Amino acid sequence: MNQDNFMRNVITIAVAFILSLFIIDAIVGPIYRVWEQSQTGRAELARAESNRQIAVLEAQAKKDSAQQLADAEIIRAQGVSKANSIIGESLKDNPAYLQYLWITEGEKDSNRTVYMIPSNNGAPVPTFDIQKTS
Repeated sequence: MNQDNFMRNVITIAVAFILSLFIIDAIVGPIYRVWEQSQTGRAELARAESNRQIAVLEAQAKKDSAQQLADAEIIRAQGVSKANSIIGESLKDNPAYLQYLWITEGEKDSNRTVYMIPSNNGAPVPTFDIQKTS
């Protein structure tokens, strides 16, 4: 009978062990799941905060870039304006140069014939024929 008692003891210990596992799972399981969800929530919050910071930095970089491009465009426009003023001033009292430009640039136009007739105190005054183009 000694062996029967041993088997009963082994079975009792096994049942007690399995029962204690169920009890531990019933008590510790919910606590662990709450803790695990808390850790998952913290990780998601940290990820969301990081993504928000990245989005803010990207938006700031786009804003800075747009501002720099706008500043460059303003500087370019001021340069063009200044150059136009200089050119305008230099051409204001210089009709002979304007006529020269009209003639030389007209050479590029194959549909135009320029005749030079001296007049206006010896400065050439251009006249032109309009040729029909087909």
